[in-house]
Amino acid sequence: MERSIVHMDLDTFFVSCERLIDSRLKDRPVLIGGTSDRGVVASCSYEARKFGVHSAMPMRMAKQLCPEAIVLRGNSGIYTKYSKLVTEVVASEVPLYEKSSIDEFYIDLTGMDQFFGCHQLASELRQKIISETGLPISFGLSVNKTVSKIATGEAKPNNEIKIHSGAEKFFLAPLSVRKIPMVGQKTYNSLCDLGIRKIKTVQEMPIDMMTKVFGKHGSTLWKKANGIDNNPVIKHQERKSISTERTFDKDTIDVQKLRTILIAMTENLIFQLRRGNKLTACVSVKIRYSDFQTYTKQKSIPYSASDDAILPIVKELYNSLYQRRLLVRLIGVKFSNLVNGGHQVNLFEDNEKMLNLYQAMDKMREKHGDRAVIRAAGLGAKSISRWNPFNGEPPPLLANRRS
Repeated sequence: MERSIVHMDLDTFFVSCERLIDSRLKDRPVLIGGTSDRGVVASCSYEARKFGVHSAMPMRMAKQLCPEAIVLRGNSGIYTKYSKLVTEVVASEVPLYEKSSIDEFYIDLTGMDQFFGCHQLASELRQKIISETGLPISFGLSVNKTVSKIATGEAKPNNEIKIHSGAEKFFLAPLSVRKIPMVGQKTYNSLCDLGIRKIKTVQEMPIDMMTKVFGKHGSTLWKKANGIDNNPVIKHQERKSISTERTFDKDTIDVQKLRTILIAMTENLIFQLRRGNKLTACVSVKIRYSDFQTYTKQKSIPYSASDDAILPIVKELYNSLYQRRLLVRLIGVKFSNLVNGGHQVNLFEDNEKMLNLYQAMDKMREKHGDRAVIRAAGLGAKSISRWNPFNGEPPPLLANRRS
């Protein structure tokens, strides 16, 4: 059966949310992000993009390009709220969807043609989202995720495009290779160095040549350029979570030891979030005392994978649970309500220096192990094993580890 895959993306999501709150921002160039010169642009309106501004650009440069822009720090709580509203509408209308980030979705409508017509169903869903949330949204419809995502980009702002089966290569050919989702700045520069700027050029190249030049990455790039993508839409599960615990051989009341281990475990788990390209919206802390009484406390947060956003919450929850007069047998940390998405969701809270620090730390951990770089506060904790919580296997040394 021929697949029908829809990619939906909320247009300039952060800016659109701000405009719902303050209508004076409509039709004005708006920048969302760190307000200092060292801040980073998390989102910008189309009016600002005309001046060459784009997300992840240093705020200093953005204000130079568009001095009349209105700069807002942003409100992650508001963005999380509207993201959940859109998710509820999507979940109520379609049989299978994947929430790939805070502001975009993949929807599998395969087989729905015999009942409603996939394009009509997608169009009606888009209109329902607009009417119930007030947010502009665009979509692309095709036989796979890659072509649909690219089509959404071409449909923006606030529009829709259907790519008929068999027309994928023709649609992609005149577009820049930068439009292919997996092509970052580094790959784009490499392609340009070879004189490859249009997707059509990649389509005409032998796959063996692409593989020889770019390795396995080149084969995937060639397939996407030719509109080939068999990746399925993965069913969204709101309650998906990762966690880690530490059980002690000897119950302890050593305050410094408990705090050190808690920080080390949390920092490691946050790194696993970023490595798995995940964001969490709920943080939980668990304590089990020597009498086996177990207490858990949780707090909802804006979607994040940031040490600076999550660590203070963990400490706050721990402090509210910990009773100094009792010995502690176990402590644990859990992140739930996970969604796919990179750290860009929190860019308005971060500055350029912090983002570069995260990237450098994560690279060192990937190369030398999860404990290669740690905070001074976590130095007292024993080595935590390298573990990927998204492969479906339990952590070999984290859960109920004896120290």
